[in-house]
Amino acid sequence: MVSDERPRILDPEQHPAALKALTHPLRIRLLGLLRQDGPATASELAVRTGESSASTSYHLRVLAKHDFVAEAEHRDGRERRWRSVHAVTAWNNTAMAASPGSRALVGVSRRAQVDHLERSLARHERDMADGRLDAAWLECSGISDLILRLTPESLTELTACLRRKAGELAARDADDPRARQTVLVGAALPFAPLEPSAPATDAGPDADPDSARLGPEGGKLDPDNATGADEDAL
Repeated sequence: MVSDERPRILDPEQHPAALKALTHPLRIRLLGLLRQDGPATASELAVRTGESSASTSYHLRVLAKHDFVAEAEHRDGRERRWRSVHAVTAWNNTAMAASPGSRALVGVSRRAQVDHLERSLARHERDMADGRLDAAWLECSGISDLILRLTPESLTELTACLRRKAGELAARDADDPRARQTVLVGAALPFAPLEPSAPATDAGPDADPDSARLGPEGGKLDPDNATGADEDAL
């Protein structure tokens, strides 16, 4: 599906134009579809994304200009097929935090991965319900959330272990006919301690005594793609 399984590492100082090309959510989705399902035409990708073929064709050309995609082998002379050049695009989070533009890309890419998780869940549920996946997949699939108390060093070690083990298992199962493409989305999102809210000055006698202490809700740690504490990928 891709010509190079190694990640393409982008640096905001050395590759600003390539990073800017990825700030469009549709381009991120097109790149993900080519990696997930293999080579496709702009028209095929338009059907999958609900966009016009003119739009997908334009965004594919932008991705090609910055070496994210390239022309694939054509089935005939009437179509133009595209493939992903790399299996993963990655960057260093510390370097990306240095400018507003690169920080914006990190935010766009993370939200695109959340959207990808939602679409993957819907596809998985359809495949299970329609019998395209057998019952052996029922117990081992799903989404879990863990809230752990970790240091930066432990979080880095944990994500590295997940990535390494995932690679080992994928290599082991590469030639097994029972293996199926599996989306593994990882999120490592530390929180700062909640700050106490100021007491409400206009609370009436029936006010909830805990209401002044409510803060933002907690999040999830879901084990697309595990990312390190100092590195992100899409």
